[in-house]
Parts: sequence; C-alpha cells; structure tokens
Amino acid sequence: MPTFIFEAIDAATGKEIRDTVDAPSEAEAQATIRAMGYMVTKLKAGKAKSAAAAAGKKKPGRSFVMGGVKLKDLTLFTRQLSILQDAGLPILRSLKILAEMQKPGRLKNSLMDVCDEIEGGTTLSEAMAKSPKAFDRLYCNMIRAGEAGGALEVILRRLSEFMERAQSLKRKVKGAMVYPIVVVSVAVGILTFIMLKIVPQFKKIFDDFGSELPPMTQVLIDLSNWIAAYWYLIPAIPFGIRLIIKGICLIPYGRFGWDLFTLKMPIFGQLVEKNILSRSARTLGTLLASGVPILEALNITKETSGNMMFEKLFQKVSDSIRDGNAIAKPLKEFSFPPFNIVAMLFWTFFFPGVGALMYLMKYKKPVVDDLVINMVDVGEESGELDTMLYKVADTYDEEVAVLTESLTSLMEPLLIIFLGGAVGFIVVALFLPLIKLIQDLS
Repeated sequence: MPTFIFEAIDAATGKEIRDTVDAPSEAEAQATIRAMGYMVTKLKAGKAKSAAAAAGKKKPGRSFVMGGVKLKDLTLFTRQLSILQDAGLPILRSLKILAEMQKPGRLKNSLMDVCDEIEGGTTLSEAMAKSPKAFDRLYCNMIRAGEAGGALEVILRRLSEFMERAQSLKRKVKGAMVYPIVVVSVAVGILTFIMLKIVPQFKKIFDDFGSELPPMTQVLIDLSNWIAAYWYLIPAIPFGIRLIIKGICLIPYGRFGWDLFTLKMPIFGQLVEKNILSRSARTLGTLLASGVPILEALNITKETSGNMMFEKLFQKVSDSIRDGNAIAKPLKEFSFPPFNIVAMLFWTFFFPGVGALMYLMKYKKPVVDDLVINMVDVGEESGELDTMLYKVADTYDEEVAVLTESLTSLMEPLLIIFLGGAVGFIVVALFLPLIKLIQDLS
C-alpha cells in the first residue's frame, strides 16, 4: 500500500504535525488524516526505498563509525558545497565530488547515503533529513527553504557563514578556558606533591625535637595527613559532583534548576546568557531570512538553544504568535524566570552561607535584555526582523568576546595570588618551628 507524507495542524492544540499514513489513494489519505482530527496543509506520496535497502543489504563503501559529525568538518563541507553551487554544478555531482574528498567517517557515509537517495528521486532536504546524526533539523529546514525559493546557493552561503560564526565563537570561549584549567591542574598537582612528600619530612624533624608547633604549622601537618589518607578524593570529589548534577538533570525540573543556576551564577552566568542570546538570535534571523515560517523557525531555535529556560521562553512566544500576537510582547512578558527550589539548592551548595540570599536577590532578573526586545519590536514594525536579529547577534558576539578576554585577563592575577598565597602559607608554616628552635638554642 502506498505511503503518504503529510504536514498538518492539530485542530485541538494548534500544533504542527509531520507524519506518514498508508492509504490506497491520495483522497483516502486526506480522509484518514481528517478523521484523526488534523487539518492537512501538505500531502505527497512517499518515495520508494532503494533496492539495496529493500533487500536489507549492506551498502558498499561505508565504514563503521560511532558518534556524529564534527562542527568543523560540517562547516567546511557547507562552504565547499556553496562554492560548487555558485559555480553552477549539478547538486548530485557536487555531493559526489565532496563525498570522495572526505575521510572515512560519519560525514562520508551520510553523503554517500544522500547521493543514493537523490538518485532515487528524493529532494536534497529529504535525503539529508534521513541522516540526522550528520544534518540536524536546522540544517535540513534551511536546505528545504532554499529548494522552495530556488536559491539554494544563497542559502548554503548563508548557512556556512552562520556555522563559521558559531564555530569561531565556540573556539574563542574554549580557548579562554584552556589557560586557567591547565594552571589550576598543575597547581593542584604540585601542591599535592608537597603535601605528600615534603611536609612529612619536616614533620619527622619537628617530632625529633619534640617542641610545641605553632598553630599554622599544625594546620599544615593535619592537612598533609588528611591528603595522605584520602588523596583519592581529590579527583573523586569533582567527578562525583558532576555525576550528581547529571543525575539531577535527568529530571526536567532538576535540569531547569541547573540551567537557571548557570544563567545567574556570578561572572560566568553573563557569559552563558549572552552566548545563548547571540546563538538564538542568529539562528532565528538566519531561518527567517531563508524563508522558513516563523513558527517553525521558533521551534528550531528552541531546540538549538541548549537551555531549558530559553526553551520554555520560545515555546511561550510561539504559542502567543499562534494566538495572533507579535513577538516582542511575549518575549518581554515571559523572560522572567520562575522560582526553582533546585536552583536555590545549587546556589546554597556552591556558595555556602550567602548562596540562598544571592539567589533570592537575582532570580527575578529577566534573561532577555530590553535592548533585544526593543530591536525585535523595531524589526517587526519595519518588516526587517531578520536584519535586526543579525544586529542583536553581532552585538552579543562582541560582548561575549570582550567578556571572555576580560575574564581571561582577570584570572591571571587571581591564579598568581592563589598560588603565591598557597606557597607562602606552606613556607611560613614550615619555617616558623625552625626559627623557634634556633631562638631556643641560642
């Protein structure tokens, strides 16, 4: 029996539905969909499976791979495909050329599958949608919009620029984190070595003299004894905290609390919030400029935001638009986070004594600035919402870069002060008893 692919709107909830239905004819397929309570907006016959797939045979030339595609590789492929399309090459030939250039892996396998699907009569967007580990929903929707508007080369160029900017921002943030992580790791290793090997040697000397130790020296020796007895807790504690956080995030309410905590935490919270706003604004602007409908664009932006607070915000904005409202008003109305007990517990744990008070003072602050809301409002009134969203993204990209550089500059003196203080404490604690012994002998 033929299979029909349909897009419809649920009459009860107003949500967009994409599914398949088996029916002898198109008319009966429409009748079946209407009987399900859906209003049909698009209906087409499904493509037949390739002979190799129907026979259940393994496709030749594919290597065994695990995981997805690296953003760097996908960005390079998109840029190369846009160049080939600008040169006027047929899409199938372009894909085969790029597939041959790829190293064995997920992307090469996916491109070979896409070529097979296109040879069987499938469109590029439908073929890519069958390889979700290589081409996500954002990618496939933009390709679909380019096919519908007859401007695939323009969409590919826009998509490659979007991915290059996202990769550049991600690289800057990761690069800024490398220095402090390396310094802290080396410092912890050196201090642990001193506590395990150097301090016990001094302790033997002090025990031989039998004199009373100063309080600072006694604290250092007690700390050294604790590290010698429980050294395995040094890597186990952060690993255990990470596991607990992952377990809490398995529950939606717990994940919501963690996401709220990361948005409001001191120093790094601003970096996380601005990074999400930049990525979301650029994603939404790129989709709208490519001709993707506003509701579909908001749903894709929601899925790519990576933060549950923004997911809920975009969902409420989408529901409000479905009711006939504009974007700016619900964007401002729903940008205030609700109270979350899990978020408060995270604040209390990471900032003992003052965490709960800090959370109560900060949790009502909106996650979307008035700047974004005003620019979105102007964009809606002028009919250039995508242009305004690009400007918002550019603004926040610059702020993220400046904030990242400032944090890196701030961490250097803080780490030096920490290391100097730790080493100074150890030196003073070890030499105080020696000075006292010399004074007693003299």
